[in-house]
Amino acid sequence: MRKQEMDYLFTQMLDSHDNISDLNITVDKPLQVESSGQLLPVETDPPFTKLTPFQTEVFALNLIGHDRRLTDHLLNHGSCDLSYELPGKARFRVNIFSQRGNYSIVMRKMESRIPTIKDFNLPEAFDRIAKEKNGIVLVTGATGSGKSTSLAAVLNEINNSQSVHIVTLEDPVEFSHSHRMSTFNQRELGTDFDTFANGLRAALRQAPKVILVGEMRDRETVEIGLSAAETGHLVLTTLHTVDVGTTISRILGMFSTEEENQVRVRLADTLRWIVCQRLLPKVGGGRVAAFEALSTSLRVKDVILNGESEGKTFYDIMETGKAFGMITFDEFIVNLYKDGLVTEETAKAYASNRSVVGRGIDSVKSGKGEKTTSLEKLQVDSQYGKPKGWQ
Repeated sequence: MRKQEMDYLFTQMLDSHDNISDLNITVDKPLQVESSGQLLPVETDPPFTKLTPFQTEVFALNLIGHDRRLTDHLLNHGSCDLSYELPGKARFRVNIFSQRGNYSIVMRKMESRIPTIKDFNLPEAFDRIAKEKNGIVLVTGATGSGKSTSLAAVLNEINNSQSVHIVTLEDPVEFSHSHRMSTFNQRELGTDFDTFANGLRAALRQAPKVILVGEMRDRETVEIGLSAAETGHLVLTTLHTVDVGTTISRILGMFSTEEENQVRVRLADTLRWIVCQRLLPKVGGGRVAAFEALSTSLRVKDVILNGESEGKTFYDIMETGKAFGMITFDEFIVNLYKDGLVTEETAKAYASNRSVVGRGIDSVKSGKGEKTTSLEKLQVDSQYGKPKGWQ
């Protein structure tokens, strides 16, 4: 299969549905796309009703080209990551992986337009993050929840307002930032550096003010990231965690028990923000993002140093920290329900604390004059516990 033929098929896949986020190529399935969170088959010309192992391998080899590093990584580690451009149409972040002796491919479509905080209606926390001068900022969430997009919006805001040197370490480069007020040097894993740890270590010698690390994958990268934050850099990075509490636990879990207290002290001193993201099904189709945001404070430092306890949790701090840009998932989800963006069922399903969201939804309903319960015409049973026939 030639590149032109492969590009022709990818174009058909992209044109098949609206709101496409991924292309999926898997043995024994037709060519598929993920549209608004749903995986859907695609009718192509020529048709691929059931892909064979040979066909998926041909796709994989054509995407890899003649790159020896990617080939070695796929054979030795079972998967590899790369970027691919469909000229004039789209750019993709590609993962090729082995499963039961066959190859499968997932191609994540990357946005061509640089996102902005305003356009994506991101919470106040992101405006505040863009104004930070040093420390470490963690944006977390599941794969595909929009972490890279949110960080690109922060970098775009910095680019429009500050004259600084920004170095990004990405796998692969997703958004190509132009030089405006800031100077960008965007480096790609495999092409420009071999590991995030080595790339981050080298970045400290490249005189940046802002460093974006695509992902904190291991202990060494976290340690160098903390060192960079301690020496006056603003470090922006991501983790695959679901909320603030598990984010702190994940970082501490990368170190030995003997090192834990020291890491807690370093984290308490350098942490500026943790923002967690989730994507929820949107009313009318598509998805909408929900956020949880925690900023540094004396209370936050105390909890990082000593751990969470009754009445002293990150959730408690976020509930009372709205004036500082903090917000909980539950509060954000209730606001989404209030704006008619998600259903009551969705709001409760994605809540951190269902009772909190339930009370919030009842409050919204009461404000609109709607019923908050299905129970009607309740009355006291005056005969309960009295002898039968008693008047």
